[in-house]
Amino acid sequence: MEEIKKNIGEFSFDHVGIAVKSIEESLVFYEAMGLKSTHFEEVKSEGVKVAMLELDNNSRLELLEPIDGTGPVQKFLDKRGPGIHHICLRVDDIVQVLDNLKQAGVRLINDEPKKGAHNMLVAFVHPKSTDGVLLEISQKNK
Repeated sequence: MEEIKKNIGEFSFDHVGIAVKSIEESLVFYEAMGLKSTHFEEVKSEGVKVAMLELDNNSRLELLEPIDGTGPVQKFLDKRGPGIHHICLRVDDIVQVLDNLKQAGVRLINDEPKKGAHNMLVAFVHPKSTDGVLLEISQKNK
């Protein structure tokens, strides 16, 4: 296991993604707690609007609102309602991490990284391989 760790570098906690019906309505709560939105964008490939809320320890909360009635976040809301959608870990080498996971037989949603919010490279691991947690892996796009 130590050899794999050398190959892929360090992992760090990046953010928790929270599916919401309306970012605007949800921000009322988070702003009342003293959190401020630092970044808004649309990720058309995922069919979502995103609002990032920065926390003091270089981690974030990511609010996800469906753009229209389709896409994975809309499906999540239809099935489960608002709540925690995913957890994201940041890595140094996303390609190597995905290769290691493939070799270990882990079920992936994305075999290759794609562009996500904040111009990050991202890929998702299927919840069936992570004890029911949708796990996002991200890397700063160089």
